[in-house]
Amino acid sequence: MIPITIQDVKVITTMPYANQRLVIVKVMTSEPGLYGLGCATFTQRFHAVVAALEHHVIPYVIGQDVQRIEDIWNMSMVNSYWRNGPVLNNAISGIDQALWDIKGKLANMPVYQLLGGKCREAAAVYTHADGADLHEILDNVQKFQAEGYRYIRVQSGGYGGKYLGDVRPEGAVKGTYYDPKAYMRSALKALEHVRSSVGEEVELLHDIHERLTPIDAVGFAKMVEPLKLFFLEDALAPEDIEWFTQIRAHSTVPLAMGELFNNPLEWRSLVERRLIDFIRMHVSQMGGITPARNAAIFAQIYGVRTAWHGPADTSPVGHAANLHLDVWAPNFGIQEWCRFPEFMYELFPGLPECRNGYLYPNDKPGLGIDIDEKLAAKYPCQDEVLTWTQTRLPDGSPARP
Repeated sequence: MIPITIQDVKVITTMPYANQRLVIVKVMTSEPGLYGLGCATFTQRFHAVVAALEHHVIPYVIGQDVQRIEDIWNMSMVNSYWRNGPVLNNAISGIDQALWDIKGKLANMPVYQLLGGKCREAAAVYTHADGADLHEILDNVQKFQAEGYRYIRVQSGGYGGKYLGDVRPEGAVKGTYYDPKAYMRSALKALEHVRSSVGEEVELLHDIHERLTPIDAVGFAKMVEPLKLFFLEDALAPEDIEWFTQIRAHSTVPLAMGELFNNPLEWRSLVERRLIDFIRMHVSQMGGITPARNAAIFAQIYGVRTAWHGPADTSPVGHAANLHLDVWAPNFGIQEWCRFPEFMYELFPGLPECRNGYLYPNDKPGLGIDIDEKLAAKYPCQDEVLTWTQTRLPDGSPARP
């Protein structure tokens, strides 16, 4: 049998909303009309991913047999010699997800069937409730409850909270300033207020987003323990993960970690030592469906569940990939859902739909999603120097974002 090969690869960039620069990879094959889509979105450095694809990854994959997903993934990873970085991983993910999409179309099956079939009909999701004060936060939580959401992440004034009181030294540089202690107080008050108001029928989550020193993260985990969170997210920076032993020793709050992980060595020890309860890597940043499948199988051995990263800067194609992993994985935990605006369903036909707190896949072959390239072209990506990642402590010291 003559193999079906990769004939061409198109890199599509678009910024349809909220300054999210999406990178979509379209793999065309030697079979007329057969193509696949993948997510390669690294919105903060999208030019670098595009360059890695166009100058390095795509020249390697042209002419390859589309059925050889494992071989292509592994050789793409080592072909540059240096590996496991966010730029290269996202570039490889775009090809990897597109090849899974193609394989599903060839088999006339959704990707979840190729992984082993469904363990559930839909994936429970959590969404984000924030606000400027306790009243607004609770109001947003109750609005989501009315829409059927049973898992809600509660924040207070964004990541790190709103910095109250300007005590910067004279001549301090510009930046997004926040006070870790003030954040701890405001976040705890918000969580306590919501829990006392809605009771225990709603599962509450919270994201520290690396904004605390390790010892303060230990203390915060102790403080929120009585509130019975579904999980506490990204309590530590990847550089500080050894401190999870201390959090585990002092608090029973469930822990989710992995948003910034690139290398399997980053999550392997946490899972093996049972220091976290949920892996929540960004699927394109770890390299696509292939490594995410492997990580989910590995985590299941240790009783750790999945909670893949699902923000607005995961493209709709990436969310579709997440969902296929969700409905398949026996150790699925929860899925983050960013609530795309309605027009995105026109831009990305087949975008998964959320109903009553569940995200539903369609039964179309492959990932079940497409892109309107003409419409995407109407939203060209714009460059900017990001400000929200220029985080600083009250005295101006650089801090984790």
